[in-house]
Amino acid sequence: MTRVTASRAAGRRKSAALAAFLLLQAVAAVFFVADAGTDLLSAPTEWHAVLESLVAVVLVAGIGIGSWQLRQTLDRMSEQERALDTARGDLARVIETQFDDWRLTPAERDVGMLALKGLDVAEIASLRSAAQGTVRAQLTRIYAKAGVSGRAQFASWFVEDLLHEGPRA
Repeated sequence: MTRVTASRAAGRRKSAALAAFLLLQAVAAVFFVADAGTDLLSAPTEWHAVLESLVAVVLVAGIGIGSWQLRQTLDRMSEQERALDTARGDLARVIETQFDDWRLTPAERDVGMLALKGLDVAEIASLRSAAQGTVRAQLTRIYAKAGVSGRAQFASWFVEDLLHEGPRA
C-alpha cells in the first residue's frame, strides 16, 4: 500500500470514527431530551428538570456543531485529494490539454515538457540530439504561443492551478 493510499485510508477511518461518535451522541441526546421532557412535564419548577433540559440542549447543540465540523473536514479532505491528484497524475493531462490548446508541434511538446522538468537548453539539446540554437528557437515559439516571456512564466502558468489561484484567461 502506498503512503498516499494509507493516508487516505487513515483519513476515512478517522471520519468513520467521528461519525460513529456523533451517532452515539445522537442516541444519548434522544434519551436525555425524552427524560428532560418527561421531568419538565411532571415537575416544571424543579431545578433538576431545568438543569437536565439545559444539558440536553447543550448536547444537541454539540451534535450540530460536531456534524458541521465533520462536514467541513470531509470537504477539506476531498479538496486536498483533488489537489494531490492534480499534482500527481492529472498534471500531465492538464499540461497535454494546454499544449493542445496552444497547438504545439510534437517537437515543441517534447521541448516544453523537458523545460517544465527543469532541464536547461544544453541538456534538452543533448537529449533530443539537436542543436542548442534549435532548442532555443523552439522554446521561443512555445513561449510566444503560451503568451509568456520566459521559462519562469511558462512553468508558473501550470503551478498557478496547483496553488488554487484559478485558471488563466
